[in-house]
Amino acid sequence: MQKMPPSTSLNVLFAHVAYEFAEPFTARKTGMTFEVARNFAELEAKIANADVLSVSMMWKNELAPKAKRLKLIQSISAGTDQYDRAVLKAHGIRLASGQGVNANAVAEHAIALMLSLSRQLHFLRDHQHGKHWRPMQGDRRIREDEIEGKTVLIVGMGRIGQRLAELCKAFRMKVIGTRRDSKSGGGVADEVHADSALLSLIPRADFVVLTTALTPETTGLIGAKQLAAMKPAAFLVNVARGKVCDEAALISTLTLKKIAGAALDVTVDEPLPATSPLWTMPQVIVTPHSAGETVRYEDRVIDLLIENVGRLQRGETKLANDIV
Repeated sequence: MQKMPPSTSLNVLFAHVAYEFAEPFTARKTGMTFEVARNFAELEAKIANADVLSVSMMWKNELAPKAKRLKLIQSISAGTDQYDRAVLKAHGIRLASGQGVNANAVAEHAIALMLSLSRQLHFLRDHQHGKHWRPMQGDRRIREDEIEGKTVLIVGMGRIGQRLAELCKAFRMKVIGTRRDSKSGGGVADEVHADSALLSLIPRADFVVLTTALTPETTGLIGAKQLAAMKPAAFLVNVARGKVCDEAALISTLTLKKIAGAALDVTVDEPLPATSPLWTMPQVIVTPHSAGETVRYEDRVIDLLIENVGRLQRGETKLANDIV
């Protein structure tokens, strides 16, 4: 592959329906010009002039033959299953993921959901809408709880999972994690096990939190058998991908009140269809795949993009978060 041209010759195309890259990128004074695409039609119209593309789910693989100048795709998101590796290689296009840019944000969102479930904030918000001042609870079985001393099972001890483990330890929780290679480290977790041990670990957990990447191996990872193994008082939190959990099995489990509740930032179909019973289940919290969204997101993507452009300009072959 030829070395990337100097920055003053490069044009960057930022393609996203909502994120605002213009101001933070301009502030970097990189010497690169840039354009913005807000929809697929704009992306398709501008792709021929792009040397670098920063995009996520708007990408379609049929764009590759039209991208004559394109040398690098810096994915906005950590997930890269929308990119055909063979197609990119055939057209000499490098690909780097956005892995890690939202690790802290997603971990914070997960801990917020865990606290909300434990403190019953979703029930109290419903009471607020009904202008109902709930009296003090004499029945300890239905009273709010604390997460201190509870056990959390973090399924997927990557960057998000390890950051979540740090937050959980700050709340003095016991942290168990799973990852494909249990010997490659799990940060501050008390225990790290191979993915194959998942079913045996679930009964120990008060919270089962999904932070794993979506792969063929993790699709449907949490199904009827895994949900049945959870404690009746346990909660499921999914900040990974909707397809990691069998949604029909989860709905059945929640309907039968086999677990205490769930908090879902992701669903199989997004937006979540209006017909889904998850919307109206009182013991469920639904957030609109917003865990990774904070005011710092664009800057972290730009940091990766600038780093990878620099590596290619220096003739290096290894990118940060290298995929292709």
